[in-house]
Formats: sequence, structure tokens, C-alpha cells
Amino acid sequence: QVQLVESGGGLVQAGGSLRLSCAASGRTFSWYRMGWFRQAPGQEREFVASITWNSGSTYYADSVKGRFLVSRDKAKNTGYLQMNSLKPEDTAVYYCAAFVWATNTYDYWGQGNQVTVSS
Repeated sequence: QVQLVESGGGLVQAGGSLRLSCAASGRTFSWYRMGWFRQAPGQEREFVASITWNSGSTYYADSVKGRFLVSRDKAKNTGYLQMNSLKPEDTAVYYCAAFVWATNTYDYWGQGNQVTVSS
């Protein structure tokens, strides 16, 4: 099992910044990529960004490219999502997830963190 515990998030004005953290524990050797997703009320969960744990390769959704930065601290087994120039449409519950070698899917998920951007 892998446990993902998120922190950060909250309320911010448009144009502001927030940082989310995702601390991993348990069978951390079983996954190799950490993804970030978000779900706004009444909408489906969507991909935001991901980082390959060893190489540090990153991927971003077009909607956040240039504004969000995903990173990780391998020593702490913690991933981060730095969100800058936030917009009201970024308001959502944000989740981190671990992409598992054996299943090739995001099998483990954090508890979710509310991010609210006021206009």
C-alpha cells in the first residue's frame, strides 16, 4: 500500500499563489510518477500535471502551463505543486496520485485539498 497525504491549499485572491504538498509513505518503490488532478463542482476530474520521480520529467495540462510548477523532493518522498497567477477557474479540489508500475494506472490517491480562488 501507498499512503499519500496532502497539505496546503486554501483561499487566495486571483493572481495569487499557493503550494500543495503530497507526502508519500508505504511501498514507495511500487510507483514511479506522481500526478496532480483537480475536480471542480459538477465537473469531471481532470489532469493538471505530473512528474516522473527519478528523472524529474514533467508534464502539464495546457490550462496550467506556464503558471503551475510541479516538483519533488526524493529524500522526503514529497511532491509539490506550486500554483502561480491563480484564476477563479482554478477553483477545485486538488488530488495527488501515484502511478503504479504493475498496473500502469494511478492506483493511489491523496485525500484531496480544496483550492478556492476569489475574483
